[in-house]
Amino acid sequence: MRSKQCLLFMAVLILVMEMCQGCAHNQTRQGCRIQNGICLCGIGCYSDYRYTTKEECRKALRGNRRDVCQRNPCYNGGACSQTSFEPGYRCRCEGTGYYGNRCQHDCSNAATRTNETFPYECVVI
Repeated sequence: MRSKQCLLFMAVLILVMEMCQGCAHNQTRQGCRIQNGICLCGIGCYSDYRYTTKEECRKALRGNRRDVCQRNPCYNGGACSQTSFEPGYRCRCEGTGYYGNRCQHDCSNAATRTNETFPYECVVI
């Protein structure tokens, strides 16, 4: 019984962590994504969870000859998720201290930016 409670707690914790990764409430969905060559299902940003079902995700994975995220294109500890749109991946930079499409910009330099909005990846709560 205790192990079931632990598994349930872990599942809820994962869902909460997924939902708190910086997407608008109306941009979240339940679905699946390709990460490190496997299909992961959960709740998160629509742009990350592109596939409605695990089977749809598996078909997309079989259709791709290589996993773009196997050789992680993200810098500075960014997490790579394979996508069906160009360039074939998305980097998640939250918690790394970096931002940008490949987590290549240092957040400490973001404070000096004047013309652009402050990157949400750099917000520390």
